[in-house]
Amino acid sequence: MPDVRMASPRGRWILLTTVLGSSMALLDSTVVNVALPRIGRDLDADLAVLQWTVNAYLLTLAGLILLGGSLGDHYGRRKVFVIGVVWFAAASLLCGIAPNAGVLIAARALQGVGGALLTPGSLALIQASFHHDDRGRAVGLWSGFGGIGAAVGPFLGGWLVDGPGWRWVFLLNVPLAVVCVPVALRHVPESDGRPVRADAAAGAAGPSGDTSARAAAGAGAGAGKARPHGRPHVPFDVLGAFLGALALALVTYALIEAPGGSTGVVSVAAVAGLAAGAAFVVVERRSADPMLPLDIFGSRQFTAVNLVTLCVYAAFGGFFFLSAVQLQVVVGWSALGAGTALLPTTVLMLLLSARSGELAEHIGPRIPLTVGPLLCAAGMLLMLRVGPGASYAADVLPAVLVLGCGMVTLVAPLTATVLASVDVSRAGVASGVNNAAARAAGLVAVAALPLLTGMSAEAYRSATAFDEAFGRAMVLCAAVLVVGAVLAFATVRRPAPDCRRPECRTHGSVLAPPLEGERTKGRLTLGDG
Repeated sequence: MPDVRMASPRGRWILLTTVLGSSMALLDSTVVNVALPRIGRDLDADLAVLQWTVNAYLLTLAGLILLGGSLGDHYGRRKVFVIGVVWFAAASLLCGIAPNAGVLIAARALQGVGGALLTPGSLALIQASFHHDDRGRAVGLWSGFGGIGAAVGPFLGGWLVDGPGWRWVFLLNVPLAVVCVPVALRHVPESDGRPVRADAAAGAAGPSGDTSARAAAGAGAGAGKARPHGRPHVPFDVLGAFLGALALALVTYALIEAPGGSTGVVSVAAVAGLAAGAAFVVVERRSADPMLPLDIFGSRQFTAVNLVTLCVYAAFGGFFFLSAVQLQVVVGWSALGAGTALLPTTVLMLLLSARSGELAEHIGPRIPLTVGPLLCAAGMLLMLRVGPGASYAADVLPAVLVLGCGMVTLVAPLTATVLASVDVSRAGVASGVNNAAARAAGLVAVAALPLLTGMSAEAYRSATAFDEAFGRAMVLCAAVLVVGAVLAFATVRRPAPDCRRPECRTHGSVLAPPLEGERTKGRLTLGDG
């Protein structure tokens, strides 16, 4: 039963641990793009290597993040979180000492596995530990501090790349893990999906008759049917996770290797990827405990909002991958200058995302989810002015501010609409699916945009060639955002007044919407992932 209070020393230690863990993944998702040109030069790598440096991480993270929460339910949330942090740090160390591009890409894939364990695990620890009266505040602080980490990422990454070198972008995670793991083991209570015994809950309530404790225990007791050895029946879909990741990997390979690879090999990879995707759907449809319960798409609103998610986060993934390179290769700025230039988008989200969510509650999500993508499209079209000799104040800042305002307008309502479109008991699953969809969209965009814009393998070494392809990419991203806006206007409706609302009011990640956990009438439902 969650009973830790925010004001207690243990509560502060839990918050510190989860913030440190999630910040590792958030930092990594924002700093690497800034380091790409320097990585390419130092390793004498072509554009495909830079794409894989980003996508190897996104591939395993997107493919396994839904499984990560289930592992925590089965084996213990603290245990899986700690394993994720150690795994992530070890993979980061391998990235930092990678002697060549092949090792770096493999290490990035391993990083994604660690991220899939620690990202849902950090939120699950808060949900499983804090008293329900403090849980909303704890999630808010966790989300806010994590957003600050995401905001610091480009600035810190640029400083490291220009100073001690790009390898320190990855090595930075090691000291964070050295602090995080001992604190977690000493101060964070273990929790899993075991149902709470009624007599234990009554004892915990004490003579004062604390009904909130009994209510929370009752929610936990009904969360899952206990197996003979005392653990509940929790989803554990390894085959589904494997097929999903394999499908993404093969399609990504085909897109990245298409410009210069063997036509036969690329075609085989593409067909095999589609076949693995079809097999994934069959397995999930027949599985008793699917990683991705397909019946959740029976909600037309949920399906529509996820299509909007695919559009907007594909555009965001492509933008942040290419713009950091554009500012360095074409405009001629340092890595620090490029990272700092993009900082306003995250700052705006940190400052205004909560207010955007409140506005959407008053006027409904349809207008924000229509206007937000259109603003983002306008921001990307303004990036067409960013070329050789561009001025930050006159050219870059207006584009980044318009983009940031669009992101503020749409991200909070997007999350709220996802949660409102399914039964409250499936909110955590819905959020996980939406988060994974956003990461998969970014993955495909990074793989496909160079192919669609005619960007050659050596384009990032030529300011002229990259600038021309960048312009075409921004037009494509803007077009995808307009499609997302049209979808939102045509399909999104005002949710019911008693629907589930997000706990993560403050959000700073630009590459994926916030994760939300399971809740029933304001209380943690133990045993759900």
